[in-house]
Amino acid sequence: MGLVWTVTIDAGDPKRLAASWAGALGYIDEEGHDFEDGASRVDPDGQRPAVSFLWVPEAKTAKNRCHLDLWPAAGVEDLAERDAVIRTKVSALVTAGATITREASWAGHVEGVVMADPEDNEFCVAGSGPGHWSRSAA
Repeated sequence: MGLVWTVTIDAGDPKRLAASWAGALGYIDEEGHDFEDGASRVDPDGQRPAVSFLWVPEAKTAKNRCHLDLWPAAGVEDLAERDAVIRTKVSALVTAGATITREASWAGHVEGVVMADPEDNEFCVAGSGPGHWSRSAA
């Protein structure tokens, strides 16, 4: 059996954050892993790592040193189509409680959008895979 791992995010309200990220990622509740001080969500297809949320008493005080990148348009070559896919995902994330921090563009097209979840944890929505958007955007 290969290595199994999860991403764990500290939270003041783990259940609220778990619900927000489940919507963002298309994840579902991990059966048997919702507790008073934490929650876990999993990929329904079992292909991507689980994301767990653990209650901590202290609030976030600085920029994340680690964050998630979402690539809803990975593999989409047409720039107008890629822009539309990214903007649709960003809109859905805002509806789910995320906020837009800033947007990077190149030649009039969306390169990436830096966002924050309901507890101000930063993440990015980008149009390409790793290494394809500028260092100044993140």
